[in-house]
Amino acid sequence: MLLSYCTNVHPAEDLDGVLDQLARYAGPVRASAGLDVLGVGLWMPAVLAHRLAGSPTDRDRLRTALAEHGLQVHTLNAFPYGGFHADVVKLDVYTPTWADPERLAYTLECAEVLADLLPDGPDGTDGPAGSISTLPLGWRVPWTEADDDAATRAFAELSAGLREIRERTGRTVRVAVEPEPGCVLDTVEDVVAWLAARTGDDVPPERRIDPEHVGVCLDTCHLAVSFADPVGAVRRITDAGLRVVKVQASAALHVADPADVAARTAVRDFVEKRYIHQVRELAADGTVLAADDLPDALGDDAGPPGLPGQGPWRVHFHVPLHHEPASPLTATTDVLRAAVVAVREAPHGDQAHLDVETYTWSVLPEGAATDSLVAGIAAELRWAGAHLLPDAPVATPRRTA
Repeated sequence: MLLSYCTNVHPAEDLDGVLDQLARYAGPVRASAGLDVLGVGLWMPAVLAHRLAGSPTDRDRLRTALAEHGLQVHTLNAFPYGGFHADVVKLDVYTPTWADPERLAYTLECAEVLADLLPDGPDGTDGPAGSISTLPLGWRVPWTEADDDAATRAFAELSAGLREIRERTGRTVRVAVEPEPGCVLDTVEDVVAWLAARTGDDVPPERRIDPEHVGVCLDTCHLAVSFADPVGAVRRITDAGLRVVKVQASAALHVADPADVAARTAVRDFVEKRYIHQVRELAADGTVLAADDLPDALGDDAGPPGLPGQGPWRVHFHVPLHHEPASPLTATTDVLRAAVVAVREAPHGDQAHLDVETYTWSVLPEGAATDSLVAGIAAELRWAGAHLLPDAPVATPRRTA
């Protein structure tokens, strides 16, 4: 598995800004982590993707900067279209949806750029395939049958476009759909069902998604929040004839007893205005209860009640991989480790990209992490190398309190 860190933690959305972040952050991270070469999972905002897709000169500038700092690109994050560091992001991160033609055009431009940035293999041969993570169609409301039909046709066009890039350039680029709580494709089961229904040979060409070029991005924070069994989730993907194209190495907050005053006080510190932080509660009967954001889960004396707090909570807040939150909170790195082992053992698992994605450094509660951004990302990469690469031990994932 190729290891990288996702640059959506940085706010740059134009070429000059990205070149600056490579010099200011990614290069020093590589040196601090003690790596000869560091993979960067570039966040590719739409305005930058459009510029790079149309300018070989600008792609050369980016390629030169990557080489100068000892960096390589194998994967892009094309989930946020833009504005990911606005004062308030929340549900805007899910627009435009896959029912909007802009999403398809943007993703194909990202694929063009990535095909040109991928490093060569030995002796100048074509190197490993590239990957692009994308949103699970959109937020669940409003979502209509017409939207679903438009998204299906868009993914069929995407498949054709990725095949054309492969034929023209010799480079394979795969798009990985990333299930997320609250979205149209909320869970691994949802994304598997949606893709599998559109990949059969009996599906009309204008609606057929090519499983060679479209697969699944397994964000292990999202996986943990849904209280899914990581081994079973990976098995569902591969049993459906799909592949895990990319793993976003991330950890959620785990609240063993959300009725405890100390626990509620601790988790309340993670309420912030920029990003949405979905919460799920595991009830005694195995039902998973949902709240769309952390304030909704906590409830308010003047507003609607929150989640009952009778079972453990998982909170969609990406916490640094090497930091254990202060007690009584914990992190779901056990789910991350089990998921990576399962992916490595799955068909094509050695080809999956492993991208550390902690984009929340700027919104962590005061005192939650004391590292500088460079030191923190480097520590996460060292943690990932020690715990997620082959032969590392794996913990048993925690499902209940």
